[in-house]
Amino acid sequence: MITIKQAEQEIIEEFSIFTDWLDKYEYLIELGKSLPIISDNGRQENNLIKGCQSRVWLAADYREGRIYFTADSDAIITKGIISLLVRVFSGRTPKEIIEADLSFIKEIGLQDNLSPSRSNGLVSMIRQIKFYAVAFAANK
Repeated sequence: MITIKQAEQEIIEEFSIFTDWLDKYEYLIELGKSLPIISDNGRQENNLIKGCQSRVWLAADYREGRIYFTADSDAIITKGIISLLVRVFSGRTPKEIIEADLSFIKEIGLQDNLSPSRSNGLVSMIRQIKFYAVAFAANK
């Protein structure tokens, strides 16, 4: 498995081929469409991320020292954003997630090109992922 830094670098390279943010949004939409379908169990109220304008579900499963995420959203761009985060973080140890700096978000210009509500949602998604990592690390 590649490292978080390597996954981030892959995303940076993928986004670097687009010069226009409309093209990047289209790519985000495509990424969202490729997000594996979350189970009905994962679409429960307790998996909704607080602080997101759209509905975003994030479920975490802890197996053999690693956290596996599944997610969904009712908004197409938000679904693309959560798909990036799942791609970077799923299958990682809690320690890896806690220590990740997420430089790829700045590198691809994501946070700078989101509306304030989507930017707040991104922060909420990251906070929830890190919260899961802290919780699983504490319960080892």
